[in-house]
Amino acid sequence: MKEFRRKTPEELLHSIMKVHLGRLKIYIGSVSGTGKTYHMLREGHTLKDQGIDVVICAVSTMQRPETIRQVGDLERVPSIHWNKDGVERKDLNLDALIARNPEVVLVDGLAHRNREGARFPTRFEDIRYLLGHGISVITTVNVYELEGVTELAQKLTGIEVKETAPANTLELADEVRLIDVTPETILERLSNGHFRHGNPDLFERGNLAKLRELALRLVADGVNDSLEKHREEMGLLGPSGAAERILVSTQYHWNGSIYVRRGQQIAKRLSGDLRVVSFVPSKKRLSKEAAAFKRSIMQLVDKVDGVFEEIAIPSRRVLPRKLAGYAARHNVTRIVMGHSRQSRWQDLWKGSVVGGLVKRIQNTDLFLVADRAIEEGERILPTRSRRSQESDPYRRLSDTDLEKKIERIRRGKCKVYIGAAPGVGKTYTMLREGNDLLKKGIDVVIGLLETHGRQETLAQVGELETIPRLVTNYGGTKLEEMDVETILKRNPEVVLVDELAHTNVPGSKHKKRYEDVQDILNAGISVISTMNVQHLESLNDAVEQITGIRVRETVPDSMMRAADEVQLIDVAPGALQERMKEGKIYEPSKIDQALSNFFKLGNLIALRELALREIADDVDERLESWDRREALRGPWRRKEVIFVAVTTSPNAERLIRRGFRIAYRLKAAWFVTYVHENGDIPEQVMKRLDKLKELTNKLSGNFELQRASHHRQVASLLIETADKYAATQMIIGQSARSIWTKLKKGSVVNGILRHARHMDVLVVADFDPNVKVGDEE
Repeated sequence: MKEFRRKTPEELLHSIMKVHLGRLKIYIGSVSGTGKTYHMLREGHTLKDQGIDVVICAVSTMQRPETIRQVGDLERVPSIHWNKDGVERKDLNLDALIARNPEVVLVDGLAHRNREGARFPTRFEDIRYLLGHGISVITTVNVYELEGVTELAQKLTGIEVKETAPANTLELADEVRLIDVTPETILERLSNGHFRHGNPDLFERGNLAKLRELALRLVADGVNDSLEKHREEMGLLGPSGAAERILVSTQYHWNGSIYVRRGQQIAKRLSGDLRVVSFVPSKKRLSKEAAAFKRSIMQLVDKVDGVFEEIAIPSRRVLPRKLAGYAARHNVTRIVMGHSRQSRWQDLWKGSVVGGLVKRIQNTDLFLVADRAIEEGERILPTRSRRSQESDPYRRLSDTDLEKKIERIRRGKCKVYIGAAPGVGKTYTMLREGNDLLKKGIDVVIGLLETHGRQETLAQVGELETIPRLVTNYGGTKLEEMDVETILKRNPEVVLVDELAHTNVPGSKHKKRYEDVQDILNAGISVISTMNVQHLESLNDAVEQITGIRVRETVPDSMMRAADEVQLIDVAPGALQERMKEGKIYEPSKIDQALSNFFKLGNLIALRELALREIADDVDERLESWDRREALRGPWRRKEVIFVAVTTSPNAERLIRRGFRIAYRLKAAWFVTYVHENGDIPEQVMKRLDKLKELTNKLSGNFELQRASHHRQVASLLIETADKYAATQMIIGQSARSIWTKLKKGSVVNGILRHARHMDVLVVADFDPNVKVGDEE
């Protein structure tokens, strides 16, 4: 094991140097006004209360009342003031700070450039100087001020940035915390005069959304790096479940560029990385034609920011094993390749690459690209579809359209605070916002609050009115729930509702709290609520893959998509574990168990990445709904229809959720079909189908039951049904049948792979937490 290996002299020296260095924590936001300085100062007070020596220097309150209040009694080390173009600037007074020698310095503006003649030209170098003297630093930066992001930010928004921090700044930090704020909140703060700005283009709604997405994805990438490092140290192999990594397997052939392009489309839409690998015979030289295709593919991979690798193999028969092993080593979530063109007899004689791969892949899906260049004459680069024409503004609305429009106008606004895990501060932030609204004269009440005994959270209730809970007698026990009727009668402007995914007491009007919230919204009352990312229905399988725990309480994705605002509360995993140990999340008797299970470091890192990427995708979807040209991932350029084929196996829910997530990202219609063989449907099977239908409906899909008289008809019936819906992609699971059953009855999976080559086919792998990479020699 790695932990028993003796460190090299260089590693020992590096470790000793790290002991003497101060810690660096960075608060990052999309733009000014997100609250970075506010949170930094609040943390300063928390550290001071713990007896840590904290000072501030060169902190810019920008005359924001809330930020000024947060300075409080923190000791200020005077900064060096100077003027540039009539604007006052502040430099760190390094000599005074070294002489004062505090444990922690709070300082704003990591990208700041110092005056001429200063010891260092930039604040970043000032901070490294302080760290070298054992002084810890907490600082702030905007995402567009980081080199590497600056150019992209300028391309997307047109803003010019003159002061930047090095590209590797976040990598050097011991902790990075994102302060995520929606464009709506930023614009409201701006209109209320909470802060000033000098660039009106920067604070245009679309630009705010783009910069927000950039910040979410940048932090997610950093979290992914730390997750992969952690998993490597723990000896864990295969995908974590938090991020997508697409692998295209291609030969040096004319259709190789089609597969690379398709892989790139998928990677971009899923916000994942792209790798391309080509396995070539070790004893055979490339022909001139193959060499030309190789150069073309390499140029294309480089153009789409992928990674290319060529691997020599002794024979074609080892290809499935080699490819499966390569995918596991590189944490691949989906392999993209072309359909096999071999006949059944050729598969038996030469061996089937696709068939061999389907047997071997675990925790990695297989995506087979339809050869539409032959079927439909599709070009390698799909043409950009024209934007749909706006409806005629003079056309009179139908009664149905009019009713829907009026309902949307009357409906209350919904805001959801989402976190990676319990204890990140969702309820705390919700209550703080409730009090802010109350001070502005808005009628706000608490509909349901779960403090879990956290004193910090309880203290945030302040002047907020609480609606008493409804007490229900169930099985001789008195249980409490949110009193929706009383809330409706009280008719406030805003109601705060904790834990959106909660399951109500049996006998309640609705089974789930989110359904109660929908009733409140429909009554014209706005709702601010909270939930954790693991409660999102379509992420249920990913969360189980990460944590090993199946979450039973879920919220349909449509609830989050329908929310007017979704805001992430981000906390670094290490800081969250510290909160846990200090008893700020669970009661003392549960701490050790939580740290050994759900709150393990690897779980928290992966859940944080999952939350960051999910909110980034949500931002992108909203951008695309405003203007398809604005979305960072770009528009999906062709009409898709997703068809999911299920059995009654335990894997069925996984296929349905996968179908929904793909359909949602591709703006596609989607259908789920089960084919029953022979005769009547037993009661137990019918109950199982009802559950699958309920899940499909919950995710806004269409469920259909078909019947076949014989097992060998199942594959053809599924393909026929998919063709009826004009499906472009079929989703199936790995076959669980034994080889003898397949020989006797035939294989549905093999039948689909052989006869559905006119459409894309995604084979979803069964999840196995104990999977190991096989021998590759």
